[in-house]
Amino acid sequence: MSGKDQPEDIFIVSTPIAPGVLARFSRDQQVLMISKEMNRASRLLSKGDLPGRTGVYERVLRLVNLSVQTSQSRSLRRELLCWRDLGSERYLFETVNPSAHLAALRILLQMTPASATQIPCLLGARS
Repeated sequence: MSGKDQPEDIFIVSTPIAPGVLARFSRDQQVLMISKEMNRASRLLSKGDLPGRTGVYERVLRLVNLSVQTSQSRSLRRELLCWRDLGSERYLFETVNPSAHLAALRILLQMTPASATQIPCLLGARS
């Protein structure tokens, strides 16, 4: 098992984050945290791991909701609330649609300049 596939990665990320803790992160960091989970879902989709994918989308939605709840930025709240519909669709649909997932990840990454710099790294050949 490679370092990327170790179960410890999943347990660390699935630890609940308190709203007060999340509020200490910048807008860029919050979007990047959500993007990291979406990227994890990308890997699970490519492996056909539907139960794992469901858990990751639950964490994505939890992070989005916490970011909306704690954000001082009205524009970030508005953008995340709109984006949450895309994340919810990915969570609810039982059929796997990698292109829709990647489109949702791209839109998320475009929310801040810092997260947009990650598009070539995360979506490079897939973009």
